[in-house]
Amino acid sequence: MNWLLVITGAVVGAPLRYLTDRTIQSRHDSLFPWGTFTVNVVGCLILGLLTGAVAAGAASSAIRLFVATGLCGALTTYSTFSYETLRLAEDGTRFYAAANITASVVAGLGAAFTGVALARAIWA
Repeated sequence: MNWLLVITGAVVGAPLRYLTDRTIQSRHDSLFPWGTFTVNVVGCLILGLLTGAVAAGAASSAIRLFVATGLCGALTTYSTFSYETLRLAEDGTRFYAAANITASVVAGLGAAFTGVALARAIWA
């Protein structure tokens, strides 16, 4: 049954990632990979909220499998982040590559911490 929760979450997360990435990127005339950046930061926020909810006893292990492993596993993408950063560096836009690395790590960690803090405020 656990595998079905993960698959179902991934079935939701993968198209959500693709559609979000394409929608965000089409609205920015920039080399910066805004679509990937957005899905990764949103995924960090969701995982932070879920982590706080699980810690407070407000979310079950089934929800954790569906949301964290399935949905967020398919929504977020470290491989695309790495590929896009490498492509930026190889294309001579090292500033964008460095900005992508820095902004992704800082915003991702910030979103995760914010999610945990929000969950504590809600379920404490």
